[in-house]
Amino acid sequence: MSNSRTTVEVDGQQLSLSNLDKNLYPEFTKGEVIDYYARVAPVMLPHLKDRAATRIRWPDGVDGGKFFEKNAPSHTPGWIRTATVPSPGSTRGRETLDYVVVDDLPTLVWCANLAALELHVPQWKVGPRGKVHTPDLVVFDLDPGPPATIVEACEVARLLRDLLAEDGLESYPKTSGKKGLHLYVPVQEPKDAEETSEYAKAAARRLAEEHPRLVVAKMEKRLRKGKIFVDWSQNNPAKTTVAPYSLRAASRPSVSTPITWEELEDCADASDLVFGPDEVLTRMDKHGDLLKPLLEDRQPLP
Repeated sequence: MSNSRTTVEVDGQQLSLSNLDKNLYPEFTKGEVIDYYARVAPVMLPHLKDRAATRIRWPDGVDGGKFFEKNAPSHTPGWIRTATVPSPGSTRGRETLDYVVVDDLPTLVWCANLAALELHVPQWKVGPRGKVHTPDLVVFDLDPGPPATIVEACEVARLLRDLLAEDGLESYPKTSGKKGLHLYVPVQEPKDAEETSEYAKAAARRLAEEHPRLVVAKMEKRLRKGKIFVDWSQNNPAKTTVAPYSLRAASRPSVSTPITWEELEDCADASDLVFGPDEVLTRMDKHGDLLKPLLEDRQPLP
């Protein structure tokens, strides 16, 4: 395929886009990926803002290889915001990574042009001078162990919602864009970064004790068959979760989509909560951002 380039101006920044007609999914081109991200940006960018983004790139499309990119590549334009953050995986604590922070539309389009189909972010923010805040979100990843599906995950999401409500916490669901669900709780930043992780672990274990036939909260894969694994580990400061409105890599483009509790309660089949880019843009026009409370509510952890 010829390496055709198109120069565009996005909010005052010149961007050189390449190979717009290249298929990144079997029936979805790179141009369509960029167009989706540009159009969903009004609701997506607030959830990316001030968060160190891990980009998962598929330069040859979903049927080719992928790689995780945390560090900003050497060709990153000077106008893109980067944040130098201690690498949580480091043993000596001195190593740092220069993350890209997707604060604006030109940066989002730049990522999409690099075939960063998926954007993953942590539960914490980074300040203007690189100060890493403690988490302002708690997330639970509800992962079905076959033959369980998202239908059972919806049942567990309702149980978890009620358990959190007993602790005075309101929660908000989205699909993972694959086979599971994510449940978010916006919280006040605790003094210690580990507090959200400890709370999430305790809540998941309580739920597993109360509903042992349906829920598992331990990591061992062999325990998960036919149950919903309530994964609390993504609250670890070193971990990330796929961002709201991010595409997922699969044979067809699907999106990690915010949903209403009513939709979750009505889910009778795994296909009920699968949304493609066009559906998500239609939903955005209808609902706005269903996860807006994550940006505004700050609930104290019990």
